[in-house]
Amino acid sequence: MASITLGGNLIHTSGELPKVGTKLSDFKLVKSDLSETSLNDFAGTKLVLNIFPSIDTGTCATSVRKFNESASKLVNTKVLCISRDLPFAQKRFCGAEGIENVVNLSDFRDGSFGKTNGLEIIEGKFTGLHSRAIIVVDENGSIVYTEQVPEIANEPNYEAALAVFLN
Repeated sequence: MASITLGGNLIHTSGELPKVGTKLSDFKLVKSDLSETSLNDFAGTKLVLNIFPSIDTGTCATSVRKFNESASKLVNTKVLCISRDLPFAQKRFCGAEGIENVVNLSDFRDGSFGKTNGLEIIEGKFTGLHSRAIIVVDENGSIVYTEQVPEIANEPNYEAALAVFLN
């Protein structure tokens, strides 16, 4: 399990992020139209997984906005914004903000994405939500970068995550 903080208070996740060099495990997540999507639907595409507790918090919303700005400049790359929010909330936020360059996906049905990837917060006020993390995957499905943000209120390192594809 990973140790992170929420407002400076120590909490833990259900495990560790997958290791760089390994393959990302397949997943089933829910799109805004309530259909399911899986890793196979993104085969041959580079992925930046922006994972966070809820779109309705300031830091999470900022991360979606910042990755939306960057995503339009990336070749053969999709930014997947993943949380346990209902797809309706994700769609409402992106519509209100004019966000069109990211793909919002929800793990609300069973939380299996969070459990499989060691992201589920297991104690404290955010129990059951995902921790803030970035997982970057190349076009072959191999993990090339990860970041478990140590304090949930902090933003991820956008530059480091995107630099993987700019070099």
